[in-house]
Amino acid sequence: MEEARHVPHHPQKIALIFSAMRHFAEALKQRGTQVHYVTLDDPQNTGSVPSELRRWQSLIKPDELHITDCGDWRLEQSLRICGLAIHWHSDSRFLCTRAEFADWAAEKKQLRMEFFYREMRRKSGLLLNGDGTPVGGAWNFDADNRKQLPKGARPPSPARFTPDVITADVLALVAEHFSGHYGTLDTFDYPVTHADAQALWEYFLDWGLAAFGDYQDAMATDEPFLFHARISAALNIGLLDVRKLCSDVEAAYWSGGIALNAAEGFIRQLIGWREYVRGVYWLKMPDYATGNALGNTRSLPEFYWTGETKMNCMHQAISQSLEHAYAHHIQRLMVTGNFALLAGIAPPQICEWYLAIYMDAFDWVELPNTLGMVMHADGGYLGSKPYCASGQYIKRMSDYCKGCAYKVSESTTEDACPFNALYWHFLMRHDELLRGNQRMGMVYKNLDRMADTKQRALWQRGEMLLARLDAGGSL
Repeated sequence: MEEARHVPHHPQKIALIFSAMRHFAEALKQRGTQVHYVTLDDPQNTGSVPSELRRWQSLIKPDELHITDCGDWRLEQSLRICGLAIHWHSDSRFLCTRAEFADWAAEKKQLRMEFFYREMRRKSGLLLNGDGTPVGGAWNFDADNRKQLPKGARPPSPARFTPDVITADVLALVAEHFSGHYGTLDTFDYPVTHADAQALWEYFLDWGLAAFGDYQDAMATDEPFLFHARISAALNIGLLDVRKLCSDVEAAYWSGGIALNAAEGFIRQLIGWREYVRGVYWLKMPDYATGNALGNTRSLPEFYWTGETKMNCMHQAISQSLEHAYAHHIQRLMVTGNFALLAGIAPPQICEWYLAIYMDAFDWVELPNTLGMVMHADGGYLGSKPYCASGQYIKRMSDYCKGCAYKVSESTTEDACPFNALYWHFLMRHDELLRGNQRMGMVYKNLDRMADTKQRALWQRGEMLLARLDAGGSL
């Protein structure tokens, strides 16, 4: 119960984990393994991992206790001081151990994912020529992965998995104990076994991967999944193996089934970014969690928990997150995250929201992505620049603006897209800190070319929008 209520996790996320645990326990029993399984509502359940370990230590009196590295610094610390002698094991869900990452990062003043990613490619041998050079002559084809979704494009229907008896029981349990959490259980259709997760993966290989490379950054109204795999939650809880996924993608490329930008882009997310943020998390915790380089203090607006806003892009991203516990990386980074950055939301509040809302969010992956990548609260340790943008980016990568009450073509009028004025307001208020960033030079040149009257109007519009948020209002 302590883990399920540490933050108000989405009910579907709790259901996924509980159901996957129960299915795995049954699979182990069928293999002849002795399993002691304590359900959430067992009267003897003490409600926390350390206390349960102590209770079972006294009941079973084992010779040794073995545990895999945790994904949450808070939980691991509580286990390390719980008074039991524990044998710790590296987490096999990752290619790079904590020690290996620390060795790579040693004596580097600033880390860069791109260079780490190249090392992981060399270690894994993925998409390499015989002489060790990258296939296609480049390590990274991200520039080819930013296409707009063509008109009339038809993404595949999502693969769905009907809850079995075990999952139905879990859904009822979660509905009873977590009714106050944000998000619905009604649309739960996620795989909870390795077999079903593998079926979801194979469906993506057949129907999504070929278009993933081109359109992985695209967004569309009422299309929450597009060409994305939706396997991150299954991967993060151990239902899928990262080595097998990468091998399958590489094989699809070598067979001629997909283009190089699709294969490289997908593999980069797995052995590049995913491994990198985990490495940063364990390298820098616990101090990393307190970062607030921009000095943000504003409270998270209520519409993040309800989706009730006139900004169609935010409404689309938040509503689908509440419905499916899912949004893809650009919706998180450049819509909900971008707004939080521009509005100056306090990092702990937006971090809690991402950790609570998303099916695949665990502290090792959520905290660096949100605090570092989204909020730039680590001062640029994880990413070299703030990922801020006006409404023009959202217009370019989606059709959200067509159905919006605000006009993306306007910046200072009452019906102007809030992202526009807030973008320039953000740059103005953090001028001293950000102007010297080499990757921000062009945007500050554009700001300097603006007439003083235009700059004042943008500042005033931004101030009004932020004051409305502070007063508890919506946009």
